[in-house]
Amino acid sequence: MVKVYIDGQEGTTGLKIIERFQNRKDIQLIKIDEDMRKDANERKRLINSSDYTFLCLPDVASREAVSFIDEDNHHTRIIDASTAHRTNPDWAYGFPELSLQYREKIAKSNRVAVPGCYASGFNSIVYPLVANGYLPKDYPVFAYATSGYSGAGKKAIAIYESDNKPNEYNSPRQYALTQQHKHLPEMQKVCGLTYQPMFNPIICDYFSGMVVSVPIQTRTLDRKVTPQEIYEMYLKHYDGANFVKVEPLGGVGVLADGFLASNTLSGYNGMQIFVFGNDEQILLCSRLDNLGKGASGAAVQCLNIMMGIDETTGLL
Repeated sequence: MVKVYIDGQEGTTGLKIIERFQNRKDIQLIKIDEDMRKDANERKRLINSSDYTFLCLPDVASREAVSFIDEDNHHTRIIDASTAHRTNPDWAYGFPELSLQYREKIAKSNRVAVPGCYASGFNSIVYPLVANGYLPKDYPVFAYATSGYSGAGKKAIAIYESDNKPNEYNSPRQYALTQQHKHLPEMQKVCGLTYQPMFNPIICDYFSGMVVSVPIQTRTLDRKVTPQEIYEMYLKHYDGANFVKVEPLGGVGVLADGFLASNTLSGYNGMQIFVFGNDEQILLCSRLDNLGKGASGAAVQCLNIMMGIDETTGLL
C-alpha cells in the first residue's frame, strides 16, 4: 500500500482525486487537518512522508511545495496539476497517449506535470498532425473551445450557482481575449509549433465538460489531405488507447442529431476525437471532461503508470 498526500485537497481537482480513490485498497490517503491546510511546516512534513504527492495548487504555491522536499528524500514522487511545470523539460508531461516516449518518461520520472484541460484537447488533435507530417510546425494554428464553469475557480463557481447571478452568466462568455491564456506555452511546446497558436476559449453555463476544436483549410497545407486520411491517421496514432477514442468519420452513429455537445463526457475519464468536414475544410474536435481527462482523471492515470499497475485502475 502506498501513501498518497494531496496538497490542495479542498480544491475542485483535489476533491475529484479523493473521490476516485474511494474504492482503492492499494492506497493510504494522508489528509491534512483542516486548520493546518496553510501551515507550511505541516505540508512539508506530509509531502516528505508520502510516496506520492499530488499538487492541486496555484502555480506559486506549487513551486513552493516542490521546494519543501528534503534533499535526502529520494522516494516521494510528485504529480503536479498546476501550470507551474508543464513546459519544464525535467518534468514528464502527463499525457501518455501522445507517444510511447511520453508514457515511458511518466513511468520512470519522480516529477510529472498533468496537462491543462484545454491543452489536453488541443494537444490530442495537433500533436499527431505535426508528428505525422500533416501540419507544418510553422502553421498558423487557430483553436476555440467551449467549457463548463467548473474549471473557473471557487469564486466563479459560486456566482454561476447562485440564485441571483448576473444575466451575462446565462450566456457563453469569451475570455483570454488578449491571447495570453496560460495554456498557450504548453500547447506550443508539446506540439512542437514554431509560433503560439491563436486560442479562443468560451465558458458556458453548465458544470463540466468541454470541446476543443481546430479548423483546417486544406489549401493552406503543404499538400492536400482528405478527412479520411486524417481520420485513419488518428486511428493508427491512438490504436490501443484506453482513454482516447477516435469516433467514426463525421461522428456517424455517435452524433445522431448532428450536434456536438460539450457536456456529454462529464464525470467520465475518456476523450473522443472527431473528424468533420470535406476535402476543402476539415474540422477537428476533441471532447473530454475538464475535471476528468483534463485534470483529476489524468492525474490518477499518471499515478497508476508510475506505480506500475493497470492505468485504468479506479478510472473505469
